[in-house]
Amino acid sequence: MLPIAGAGAPERADAARNRQKIVQAAARLVAAKGIDGLALDEVAAEAGVGIGTVYRRFPDKGALAQALLDENEREFQEAFISGPPPLGPGAPASQRLKAFMDAYVDRLETHGELLMVAETETPMARFVTGAYRLHHSHLVALISEIEPDVDAHFRADALLAPLAAAQYVHQRGSGMTTERIKRGLRNL
Repeated sequence: MLPIAGAGAPERADAARNRQKIVQAAARLVAAKGIDGLALDEVAAEAGVGIGTVYRRFPDKGALAQALLDENEREFQEAFISGPPPLGPGAPASQRLKAFMDAYVDRLETHGELLMVAETETPMARFVTGAYRLHHSHLVALISEIEPDVDAHFRADALLAPLAAAQYVHQRGSGMTTERIKRGLRNL
């Protein structure tokens, strides 16, 4: 098979197996111990690989948290890109925007602490992921359709800001219910 330009070197089979072992071990530890189970040395021991192997693939807990969230992120993207309305195409943009915000809160409720690690382990981590860029682009498109004369890029950032996982975890820890948070976001 010919290499694809810009794709980088293909992953070796042993490297792919180790990556899978690491992600599965991390998932087991998080399920058993919560987010504290994401210590990279414990993940290495659970996976049966050296700590260097873990660090080569996942330089920090945030990168490993991103890998643990990968399947959930794919499902979320599929839902708003091509799923049924109102989250997916076929509903008015205003309904889709509200559905997106509600679905994002639902994700935070389920995966908030893991998302928090993924977003905050390194500076700017939240903003450099492909997921954030896609969420932002999606909101820009919806906002532009709803209000063509508004600065849709700024508004998209403004709507995504209160969806930062650390903010959500803080709000829930302060006693806010998911419904109260959704209501507040709808008011924005």
